[in-house]
Amino acid sequence: MERGLIWLPLLALFIGLAWAGWNEYQKVEAYRHWAEQFDRAKYDVYAVLGQKDDTITWGKPSRGSPQLVESFSINEVSEIQLQVNGDFVSPQQAPSQGKVNIHFTLNNGKNIEIPFTQSSLAAQWTEKLQELAYHNSPK
Repeated sequence: MERGLIWLPLLALFIGLAWAGWNEYQKVEAYRHWAEQFDRAKYDVYAVLGQKDDTITWGKPSRGSPQLVESFSINEVSEIQLQVNGDFVSPQQAPSQGKVNIHFTLNNGKNIEIPFTQSSLAAQWTEKLQELAYHNSPK
């Protein structure tokens, strides 16, 4: 009887871990289907992001399709910066740790921050989006 009571918490832990793994698998599968429409896309636990031509689309991952999805044109952006722990840094000088966002300032004054878990990936996306914005800006 005592042995059964000892194993019961482990069984509950195993069931909880299995459910968490299944939940994350469902999110990744939903993202995979969502990402097929984009030229480039990224997934992490904070946000999904897709870029098709000059349109940026992002939202929050979920087991169904991504939630709170927003889109904007790169032509509406006046500035793209990498933000780490609330400070703006150049993509080449991004620290390896910290709270990382790509910060967009739109022409209408609205600010959009897309969170990332990896600063190196955020730095790469920032550079690519800055190039795209530069090539789409009026000369």
